[in-house]
Amino acid sequence: SFFFEEEAKLIGSLVSMSARERTKAIQKMPETMEKKREIRNKVLKEITEKSRKHGNQHDCCAQCLRRMAVSYRRFRNSLSEYFYILQIWQKTLKVIGGEFGTGVLSYFIFLKWLLTFNIFSFLINFSFITIPQFVAAAPNNLSFTGLELLTGAGYFQETVLYYGFYTNATIRKTEKGASYNMQLAYIFTVGIYFVICLLSLVFSMAKSFRRNFINPQMYSGQASKLLCTWDFNITNDKAVKLKQKNLSTQIKEALFEVNREVLNFSLKERFVHFVIHLAAWVASLGTAVAACAGVYFLSIHNLELFMKKHKNELEGQAAMLVLPIVASLLNAFIPFFYSWLGLLEKFQNPRHQIYVTITRNIILKISIVGILCYYWLNVVSASESRCWETLVGQDIYRLVLVDFIFCLLGCLFGEFVRRIIGTTICVNLGMPEFDIARNVLDLIYAQTLTWIGVFFSPLLPGIQMITFSIVFYVKKVSLMMNCQPPRKVWRAAQMTTLFIFLLFFPSLVGVLSVIGVTVWRLKPSKECGPFRGLSSMYAAISVWIEILKNYSGSKWVVWIYQNLFQGALFFFILSTILLIVTYLYWQIIEGRKTMVKLLRKQIVN
Repeated sequence: SFFFEEEAKLIGSLVSMSARERTKAIQKMPETMEKKREIRNKVLKEITEKSRKHGNQHDCCAQCLRRMAVSYRRFRNSLSEYFYILQIWQKTLKVIGGEFGTGVLSYFIFLKWLLTFNIFSFLINFSFITIPQFVAAAPNNLSFTGLELLTGAGYFQETVLYYGFYTNATIRKTEKGASYNMQLAYIFTVGIYFVICLLSLVFSMAKSFRRNFINPQMYSGQASKLLCTWDFNITNDKAVKLKQKNLSTQIKEALFEVNREVLNFSLKERFVHFVIHLAAWVASLGTAVAACAGVYFLSIHNLELFMKKHKNELEGQAAMLVLPIVASLLNAFIPFFYSWLGLLEKFQNPRHQIYVTITRNIILKISIVGILCYYWLNVVSASESRCWETLVGQDIYRLVLVDFIFCLLGCLFGEFVRRIIGTTICVNLGMPEFDIARNVLDLIYAQTLTWIGVFFSPLLPGIQMITFSIVFYVKKVSLMMNCQPPRKVWRAAQMTTLFIFLLFFPSLVGVLSVIGVTVWRLKPSKECGPFRGLSSMYAAISVWIEILKNYSGSKWVVWIYQNLFQGALFFFILSTILLIVTYLYWQIIEGRKTMVKLLRKQIVN
């Protein structure tokens, strides 16, 4: 009876509170989630009963509004619980963070983040470009052999996978029905998608920067993390152990950041380190230049391999795979060389080693992508091919697919075989550590190819969506089986900010440059695609604006076009975004230094 009296008093006090105070009070209770839900439901039931008792004192509208508010709160709470359950890979990410620290965890969070980009891109492309094309699609008379899955040619050439299949006509299901301009739908869908990506990346960089560098909670002492962060709602044994591992790893990372010793080297030792770093940079840059030269000379002859009539189909399919295989081999093996150089340089801080390795890898991969873009925009577009845009789409399809295959092979031979050697043949080597820099740059390289390919192959994000999902599970299994936690535990919360910045620049900025040249300067193919017969792809918008000038209700669209996109304001907005990104990058560097100084000062005090 005492228990029921106490519970009645508790419910009575909660009923008298406002909605916000009541929610905070329930959240602070040292009870299980199930018990909290039970108390919340009883409180809501009590509020509903009181409102019924006093129904005669209030008008009907007030009662309806109150009931709607209570029902909405119940629906919102239930919906938030379901959304938390539906979040993919939440438990997996917690296990990875507890076992391997935030450095390795940042890779998988970044992979999950890229997956959402591709899901969004696939949905809007399929909805606004592909589905309308099905209405006007002609039958495909080519036969399917199975090799198309590897090469992207053959049967796929006459499908919605590639640019060349889409019509330039205005689609109408019936003669008097509504029309659908495929030219405008194609260019506006792709354009709006890239604008959303641009704004999303800028917003994500600012949010990540604020959370990891500016948030005052980051500068709080480690005693609060040790004494005040335990969640007393956890009752499951597995959840308790997982929470202990996560908390232990976070404290180790913070202590390493604060107690890291600064070694004082002699003049001779500094000179030796400088020579080693210089030699490593010369070797890495020389390797990147040689790789780009190889890709350039191979790409020059690649078009001849396309056009050449081979004796049998198998030989022709093999010729198509030469360029993507060579590019993937370079992207797969040279980063291992860069990782070896990082070990020789013996950085004092593991973060510095990762930053240097990331810089070298980004130079290599973006340079290779730049050479390929030059080949597509200058060699392929000027060829006598019937549809050069489809050829570019097929090239990117093969690059994405072969890169995915090499990623899977890298898990097998780069990590599995390395574990076998380190645990059986050469025990001194031990199990390998997860190479964060190499794996992150592989993701950025794959996403860059996908962004370029969105214009030439609208459904390519759907393929990348599947590959990223497979990569997540393969990498997770390989990490758990073949890799060991980092020998030096260090806090890597700022790594996510760096990854997003690299995805913005040079990745997205470079892609926007390529798409801009394609839309504004290059002449579309005469016999395929939605822009056939035009001087440029952008001419479709100019023709549409000329038509709108004849309608008085569309004058505002013409004004926006003439004053925003054709005036100096457009370039002013781009310059402003660039300055914001530059400022954020500078603040990332300065913020990290300030944070370390404040943490050391707290320990001293």
